[in-house]
Amino acid sequence: MYVARDAAHKRIYDLIEKKEALPIDLQDSCIYYMGPSPAREGQVIGSAGPTTASRMDKYAPTFLDKGQKCMIGKGKRSQEVRDAIIRNHAVYLASVGGAGALLSKCITSSEIIAYEDLGAEAIRKITVKDFPAIVICDDKGGNLYDL
Repeated sequence: MYVARDAAHKRIYDLIEKKEALPIDLQDSCIYYMGPSPAREGQVIGSAGPTTASRMDKYAPTFLDKGQKCMIGKGKRSQEVRDAIIRNHAVYLASVGGAGALLSKCITSSEIIAYEDLGAEAIRKITVKDFPAIVICDDKGGNLYDL
């Protein structure tokens, strides 16, 4: 999956608006809203907790319309994002906020693939194993926060 936060989302969104090539393929992608802390010696990545997803709400419908299928963050999503999830048969997952050190242990590889100048907000490609996340919004209109 990819890792991207606010600044990277804005850059990608601007490229979409200009109809320019993107640094990642959004088709069938999963983006984890996270900006890791620096990795300690011997670690793949530093603390890797989710960022509040609503900060990406202004970009998410466009990304979903371009083929993104999964988002991972924490917190509620706007109705516009929920509608785009349904329209595009996508899903929004949440992971545990405040557990970044534990979540980092589920990441088996990490590499910066774009926007290295953004530091912690650079786009990364990560591989995960046994990553804990739950479905919050599904493509049938289900929303765990509505229960």
